[in-house]
Amino acid sequence: MFENLSEKLESALKTLKGDSKLTELNIANSIKEIRRALVAADVNYKIAKEFTDKIKDKALGTENVLNAVKPGELMVKIVQDEMTELMGGQASGINIKGNPGVVLVSGLQGSGKTTFSGKLAKFLKDKKAKKPLLVACDVYRPAAIDQLTVLAEQIGVPIYKETENKNPVEISKNAVNFAKTNHHDVVIIDTAGRLSVDEQMMKEIEDIKNSIQPTETLFVVDSMTGQDAVNTAAVFNERLNFDGVVLTKLDGDTRGGAALSIKYAVGKPIKFVSSGEKLETLDVFYPDRMAQRILGMGDIVSFVERAQEQFDEKEAERLEKKIKKNKFDFNDFLGQLNQIKRMGDIKSLMNMIPGMSKLTKDINIDDKAFVKVEAIIHSMTKAERGNPDILNMSRKKRIASGSGHNIHEINMFIKQFDQMRSMMQMMSKGKGMDKFMQGMPNKPRR
Repeated sequence: MFENLSEKLESALKTLKGDSKLTELNIANSIKEIRRALVAADVNYKIAKEFTDKIKDKALGTENVLNAVKPGELMVKIVQDEMTELMGGQASGINIKGNPGVVLVSGLQGSGKTTFSGKLAKFLKDKKAKKPLLVACDVYRPAAIDQLTVLAEQIGVPIYKETENKNPVEISKNAVNFAKTNHHDVVIIDTAGRLSVDEQMMKEIEDIKNSIQPTETLFVVDSMTGQDAVNTAAVFNERLNFDGVVLTKLDGDTRGGAALSIKYAVGKPIKFVSSGEKLETLDVFYPDRMAQRILGMGDIVSFVERAQEQFDEKEAERLEKKIKKNKFDFNDFLGQLNQIKRMGDIKSLMNMIPGMSKLTKDINIDDKAFVKVEAIIHSMTKAERGNPDILNMSRKKRIASGSGHNIHEINMFIKQFDQMRSMMQMMSKGKGMDKFMQGMPNKPRR
């Protein structure tokens, strides 16, 4: 995400390296490169110019102060602050108050509205202790109702649908009444999209909004469409006066134009960002954290928050005792893998750690790598999972056959597991980092 923009901004800020202080000349050179990076990321030229003019003014105002701070570091701080402000300044909450609160989801076809509706329902159920109701109002797209039904089943949320009724306005009104009767405190209405903006679609969603008076109207946009996303948002906002934006597909080849421009262009905040198909991958949008990620600083706060959501204190205490006794087994390992998977896709998580985005840029990190490990563990008996030390050659051959891997792969996995278990035990007993490093294999494995 934003790799190209991050690299170009880093290159632009490197022009200050070696300078003792900020001057008109080195500021101008840096500003020119920053503007080029933004335009290349599909940020509107007018927005890019106004943004860099603000940076220039701030930088020139610091020429004779903070001499102890390196020019490059000072410019990074200025860029970060202005980028945060450009994207909204601070996080903006979602309005779900009401009896019930009604969230109307709008956007073009293919923007990810239906998947977002499911993710939002899960988010409100798990993190806000709400009782959401999903409503299927896309009566045109083949299998749209089926898709929302599957999502509803996966997250354990009820769905309201009328398979014979083709009037989205009536369906939405009936759904709100159903929610009131059945004590649902949030209604999420998934509406139809089109391949492009057209009058029929705009009139229909206007009618839905006027009939149910939602507490929150969200515009969902595919972040990979760059400046086109901003233009579409402006058209929707003129007709719907929506409350906020949702950026989807941030795990793709995102240039960054939409994230950086949309708040400035339509005057409405980005409220959520979404990446991947996993229903857990919906995050509240924090402009300051996004600015840090774009500037290659990672987002350790979001990383810790995701980890804490999966953290079980009692389970941690149980594992700590087992690790100290060198009793950590394959069941425990499988449990930890599942926790990591629930946090989101691995490459996205690693990019939240400062400095890791550069290291993982050219490495293909696929969540499917877990499948091989899971297949091996699931091919073990209950006794083998609970006691790794009983794995002899006969058992390994049976596991290899059952998991579809050869005996060499089984031996390699068990060897790596034993090394990891030994390291964990050394660390839990307070042994120094030197002992930890001694346990590391001579060459890193990829």
